Amino acid sequence: MDDKEALRVGAAVRRRRRSLGLTLAAVADRSGLSVPFLSQIENERARPSARSLERVADALETTIAVLHAAADSARTVDVVRAGDGGPGVRRVARGGHQLHAKEYTGEQDTGREYQHRNDEVMYIADGSVEVEAEGRAYRLERGDTLYLSGGVRHRWRATEPGTRILVVAVAEHIDATFDTRR
Repeated sequence: MDDKEALRVGAAVRRRRRSLGLTLAAVADRSGLSVPFLSQIENERARPSARSLERVADALETTIAVLHAAADSARTVDVVRAGDGGPGVRRVARGGHQLHAKEYTGEQDTGREYQHRNDEVMYIADGSVEVEAEGRAYRLERGDTLYLSGGVRHRWRATEPGTRILVVAVAEHIDATFDTRR
């Protein structure tokens, strides 16, 4: 990770702190670091040492790896060419972004049941897909979209050769759940 990308962990720290409903003072008490230093980290004016970042992660009940994964990438524009990746499945967005996007091609049938923490959208670009979600079966055709909220158990299979499916989901490291009582 280069210096510019290391600084960007501040946004991830701020998002995590806010998702826990903590003040900078509370994180300072938990971590033993000063409020001004934590503010500088969050505003990306200070680059924390590995030990300081570990203390912040512990105070935020997470890990350095999760904070790094949640950090905004130093690249704000990234092109993935059609030929990038392998047959069957390819990432259409690289890195530790807030969204994960994959394209599936061909007759996919893993027989596997999925359950993701966060929301997901499936778009059928070509072909057709059978999806089972919440005990119901759905047949999706070209141009159809299926939305699944976080926690929904589901499985799917492409039913035609040449089927192309785009799946976009909120990344697992993002805490997209919220308490509506706040």
